[in-house]
Amino acid sequence: QEHLVESGGGLVQPGGSLRLSCKVSVFTLDYAAISWFRQAPGKEREGVSCISSGDGPTYYADSVKGRFTVSRDNAKNTVYLQMNNLKPEDTASYYCATGPFFERCAEQVWQKYREYDFWGQGTQVTVSS
Repeated sequence: QEHLVESGGGLVQPGGSLRLSCKVSVFTLDYAAISWFRQAPGKEREGVSCISSGDGPTYYADSVKGRFTVSRDNAKNTVYLQMNNLKPEDTASYYCATGPFFERCAEQVWQKYREYDFWGQGTQVTVSS
């Protein structure tokens, strides 16, 4: 079953913006936490952000804090990643991820990609120099 589908990637200039979408199916988004990861060639997968269900915590990687904003629209079963002031080092394939019982982002755990069961297909973000 397909659980997550990302969209919104593309080619942008440095300083530009993109909004990525992660549409969730099979399960309701209301009680699901969603994480964003990215992976560039030759680099390990990096946790970008995690948004909890309800009033749980939201986290960002230091490299994107202040530039990226994660949000959710439960009625649309969609999580968004607004990316502003993009830099060439943001170039990567971006993935959203979750699990069947993943409802709350946990500090020092959410960034560990091996903890996740379900991944989208990825969407490519390229920031030209």
